[in-house]
Amino acid sequence: MQPSKIFETVLYAEDLAAAEWFYHEALGLEVLKRSNLTVVFRCGGGVLLIFDPRKSAAPDRDVPSHGTTAVGHIAFAAKPGDLDAWREQLRQAGVPIEREVDWDEGGHSVYFRDPAGNVVELAPPTIWGGDWEF
Repeated sequence: MQPSKIFETVLYAEDLAAAEWFYHEALGLEVLKRSNLTVVFRCGGGVLLIFDPRKSAAPDRDVPSHGTTAVGHIAFAAKPGDLDAWREQLRQAGVPIEREVDWDEGGHSVYFRDPAGNVVELAPPTIWGGDWEF
């Protein structure tokens, strides 16, 4: 057997209010839950959790402790024809684009950062040789 898909993805940010603004207002993700530990967003058939690493690393939690102080990375699926609209949405939200890359395998990625410094990417599946739907 093998897992059928990734259900949860986790990034870390000490300022959960700034993370909520970014992922909800700038990127349009639906907020499912918020607490002083985490903000949870729906993204397609999965969820993105933003944890405060100072709290998620505590040893007395119901789930295993986890956290990092390093910068993370997440890539959101984006159709090639939607990248201009994404650039405009980011511009209107005041989110600067850090870099854009044309891949040898085909496809184009747009990179920017969330308020915690995590690298966020918009990319089509062609960058990994895929043609799957999303």
